[in-house]
Amino acid sequence: MALAVTSSSSPSTGISGSGFPFSSSSSELKAPQVCSFRLSDRLDVLSRAVKLSQRRCSVKPVNAEPKTNASIVPIATTIAAAEAVEKVEPEDYERLAKELENASPLEIIDRALEKFGNDIAIAFSGAEDVALIEYARLTGRPFRVFSLDTGRLNPETYQFFDTVEKQYGIRIEYMFPDAVEVQALVRSKGLFSFYEDGHQECCRVRKVRPLRRALKGLRAWITGQRKDQSPGTRSEIPVVQVDPVFEGMDGGIGSLVKWNPVANVEGQDIWNFLRAMNVPVNSLHSQGYVSIGCEPCTRPVLPGQHEREGRWWWEDAKAKECGLHKGNIKEGNTAQLNGNGNGALHANGTETVPDIFNSQNLVTLTRPGIENLARLENRKESWIVVLYAPWCPFCQAMEASYVELAEKLAGTGVKVGKFRADGDQKEYAKQELQLGSFPTILFFPKGSSRPIKYPSEKRDVDSLMSFVTALR
Repeated sequence: MALAVTSSSSPSTGISGSGFPFSSSSSELKAPQVCSFRLSDRLDVLSRAVKLSQRRCSVKPVNAEPKTNASIVPIATTIAAAEAVEKVEPEDYERLAKELENASPLEIIDRALEKFGNDIAIAFSGAEDVALIEYARLTGRPFRVFSLDTGRLNPETYQFFDTVEKQYGIRIEYMFPDAVEVQALVRSKGLFSFYEDGHQECCRVRKVRPLRRALKGLRAWITGQRKDQSPGTRSEIPVVQVDPVFEGMDGGIGSLVKWNPVANVEGQDIWNFLRAMNVPVNSLHSQGYVSIGCEPCTRPVLPGQHEREGRWWWEDAKAKECGLHKGNIKEGNTAQLNGNGNGALHANGTETVPDIFNSQNLVTLTRPGIENLARLENRKESWIVVLYAPWCPFCQAMEASYVELAEKLAGTGVKVGKFRADGDQKEYAKQELQLGSFPTILFFPKGSSRPIKYPSEKRDVDSLMSFVTALR
């Protein structure tokens, strides 16, 4: 309510401490002409307003922190702040994995994108995991895609990257290896050192470290891992998990979540989906490539061969991982064969991996047995022997044909044997028996001391029989 004060000379106006306009005079205060209240009435109203304001200020907001002299926080802001610091329970991803065990890839990806928004990205390798991008598109949610450009991919893969970007209207976030590290590796060991000392060092420089940098900017990632890609190493992949190897943007163990939406999907079903949705695929697939990686380390597979057999083919099955998913590798090669040769055992005696190539027409060779066979210079009978590991999916795949071979050779003067060459026997087999990867098949001719290694990857019974017939 305005109070006008007039002087005998010229008027002046200002703002009082209470926020009311006032004027001053050397003589007396006069009631304003614009209001019928007198000064005493207005002062009474002002007094009551101040008292009401004081009573309101004495009421503390719910859950509000006590005010300090340094700052005054509005009630709404204070309540919001109190709610923001409320403790949030961490997600139980083991429980969530069980909940989503039978969910479709579309449902799993939708849940992942909904939960993590811009802090999650799809890892795209240029192979059939383009299905992940198609599923993400179908959710209708925004999504990010990244890929590792090792500098040694096939030209067809680079062309495929460009096709995918145009098809989905996205920009793939490429991660590159450190140039200094690559230079040091190539200068010290050459361009193809991985053929001689294993691919792990090269993959660590060109793939694992760039991936580590990419994941440090995320809270979750989506991969195309499937259980059937490598039964010996990926058989226990959950659809979602706390990443056991890499760290996310918050740092530390448990800071990154790994989603594997197609873990329970078979490869054939993935391809049926790609065809049904008319999704573009890498042209290398039509040339016999199934699992696609770097050009020097990938080759087509033959009909009936497992898809991972085209990756790092010069190494045994347990090495056919580059390190990106080593946290999901099932450790099966540490188990030892029991006394009867019927299965692999843990230290507590429980059977885990059944033995293979079990037939009355097959001879199980021990270490002394294979050593004696290798030392004989004038054998009375020829032998064909498979060096194997029971957990190896490629050994498992040839079991039926090898057992049939033993049946066909029964009574012909050619003995058929098997020698388990993993675990403690692996170094001996590599040094003395030409073991390169599992399975390795050797023929010990009658009257000759040096075994002949079967050179082909065709392990059907007819191919094996032709090999034996040519050398017996």
